[in-house]
Amino acid sequence: MDDNFPETVDNYFKILEENIDILANLAIDLEDEKEDELVPDMELYQLFDMTEDVSESSKIKRAEFNLAQRQVEYSL
Repeated sequence: MDDNFPETVDNYFKILEENIDILANLAIDLEDEKEDELVPDMELYQLFDMTEDVSESSKIKRAEFNLAQRQVEYSL
């Protein structure tokens, strides 16, 4: 066994004592973060409507892209 083991343990305890306030503050911060969790304020039907809107928007963008592509092909 290492002869310096008791000294090493004492050093670790000193470091822990010096940083106990920091560790305690971290624990408090973690508890505060739990209070900051996001809670959705939308109902299911609103999410469904939003999904439909996104789907329609992507269809419109795809149609615009296809139209632009056909116009380029016809102009060549």
